[in-house]
Amino acid sequence: MSKVIKLFPPLIEAIEKALVEIFVENRKADKAISGILKSNPKWGSRDRGFIAENTYDMVRNWRLINFCYGKDDVNNKLAGTYRDLIGIWLVFKGYDLSNSSLFGKIDIEKINERRLEAEKDRRIKYSVADWMDEKISEEIGVTWPRELEALSNQAEVFLRVNTTKISKEDLIKLLKEKDVEVSEVEGVESALLLQKRMNVFSLEEFRKGFFEVQDAGSQMISELLDIQPEQRVIDACAGAGGKTLHMANIMKNKGRIIALDVEEHKLVELKTRSKRNGLSNIEPKLIESKTIKRLRDTADRLLLDVPCSGLGVLKRNPDAKWKLKPEFLEEIKQVQATILQDYSKILKSGGKMVYATCSILPSENEKQVEKFLANNPDYFLIKENKVSPAKSGFDGFYMALIGRV
Repeated sequence: MSKVIKLFPPLIEAIEKALVEIFVENRKADKAISGILKSNPKWGSRDRGFIAENTYDMVRNWRLINFCYGKDDVNNKLAGTYRDLIGIWLVFKGYDLSNSSLFGKIDIEKINERRLEAEKDRRIKYSVADWMDEKISEEIGVTWPRELEALSNQAEVFLRVNTTKISKEDLIKLLKEKDVEVSEVEGVESALLLQKRMNVFSLEEFRKGFFEVQDAGSQMISELLDIQPEQRVIDACAGAGGKTLHMANIMKNKGRIIALDVEEHKLVELKTRSKRNGLSNIEPKLIESKTIKRLRDTADRLLLDVPCSGLGVLKRNPDAKWKLKPEFLEEIKQVQATILQDYSKILKSGGKMVYATCSILPSENEKQVEKFLANNPDYFLIKENKVSPAKSGFDGFYMALIGRV
């Protein structure tokens, strides 16, 4: 049954503007949506949810929507106007647009025919570029169709308890008092799954630093590193520091974590987050010409969460399906090999490090580790973990715990 709901022009215009920013101006989807939501503080939570959810879902299903308009979007060429495509998406969602002046004539029969036809081709059904489907299928084989289906779903929201400030049990209780239902996640000690989507950043508990938003699979990386409270830990690709903060929790805010990155604005954000989290054992440090050389043989534990294709987090970053290029894959693999070779020297003899990516490609993951170990006999594999979106419901990750003789 169709939903007969009044659609307000400013909300449709906002989705249209977001799509232009994402596909024409090449802005990242999260930045585009965030900027548009900030532009009108009068929108309520329902309006904001409508804009964000439909924009993300359209980006996620971009090829399918274009195909149903009448053109297979293999090269990301627009089939119709953005307004036409929004109309098709809302028909998918069950809206009755027959009396809406916001859209032109939409041939629902033709759309439904094309949608049935799309079921026969996974590249169209799950909206993925031909080259990406071919490349991943070549590397991971028969598991790809299941992973593709999982990566085409909306990402779930996971929280990570900041145990420096509050216990998991107390946070669950506090959130329940606010009618925010969460459940524990088997196998991931610090993770909670949000049962119903909402803007958790507006909660007082977030502002007080009681939790961060972090995928459960991502939380498994810091847990693998076998960190002890008084150690010297170096996070060599820290970014804005989600894993850095988690490691500080594991260390009970003791010892010292040096958080390195090449982008200063990310380290500035990490300082803000550290303060909110009540953590004092983190030292953000910009990577300059001799930084890595000076840190040689100084870390008890080392995290190398290296830049990667991001093919394990497509449901969280769906625009990467259209913006990622085959040549970038080859370039990033060289960057990964260089970081692993050069930064691994930061680790002390007897220390442990984790090499991690948010990719599902063996060429970025175990193949990189195998090549590194073959060229560096004083390092050895302790264990590795592959997090499958299809099996876990989390994002896709690879992590290898490596020791140094």
